[in-house]
Amino acid sequence: MVTRKTKVKSSTERILAIDVGGTGLKAAIIDAEGQMKTERLRVPTPHPCTPDQLVDALAKLVQPLVEKEAPTLMSIGFPGVVRNNRILTAPHFGVEGWHDIPLADSLAQRLGGLPVRMINDAEMQGFAAIEGHGLEFVLTLGTGAGTALFRDGELMPHLELAHHPVSKKGVAYDEYIGDAAREKTGNKRWNRRVQKVIGILDSLVNYDKLWIGGGNAARLTFKLPANVATVSNDAGIEGGARLWHPMSLRETRQLPEANQRTGRFK
Repeated sequence: MVTRKTKVKSSTERILAIDVGGTGLKAAIIDAEGQMKTERLRVPTPHPCTPDQLVDALAKLVQPLVEKEAPTLMSIGFPGVVRNNRILTAPHFGVEGWHDIPLADSLAQRLGGLPVRMINDAEMQGFAAIEGHGLEFVLTLGTGAGTALFRDGELMPHLELAHHPVSKKGVAYDEYIGDAAREKTGNKRWNRRVQKVIGILDSLVNYDKLWIGGGNAARLTFKLPANVATVSNDAGIEGGARLWHPMSLRETRQLPEANQRTGRFK
């Protein structure tokens, strides 16, 4: 695992950014500002899928990019709980064999030992969308529903709100507004559900801004509130640049001396 002192020093950095989705795996080489230096490649996510199978699929996906641009850093967004570069949950891949998995380091070793950072995929999308002021919440609409919270540009601890019940029958966000629900109920009813969820999140979080990403964000048909906006699906790749900016991770990782009250704040 890389240290937290690694920083992106210029826009000449080549970051291999990977967006792991429940239905698709996407990757591109980006610079330190999140601008793509290569085309974005995509392949279907294998199902069923073990950690080893996912590493194999990702290594095969990024091989043409690595050969073309020789990345210096790697960022990964993964749909589940990620802590210290390790996967704790993988709801779209199953329960068995997906706890405490060092997927980031495994893939990095396959690619020659690249420095790597991995976070939740909604959080990575959020880094490309947020403006850095107040409370900003991210909701991704894809295979399931992903969430992330930022305060003044700082990533807050991850909460799996997608697994929180949203209806009287105990149905969670993933089942309520995920892609399977959209296909079952139709776009019109699905849009009403998303509108309901926006209202719930507004009351729960009291966010200043809500960003909606993911492939199904383009399927929204109702008028969004003034403090709600959609973002490009490319944000899942572009946000990978922010993982390497000095204060993009929580201050407890960046300034341990300050948080331990030893008097050092720089």
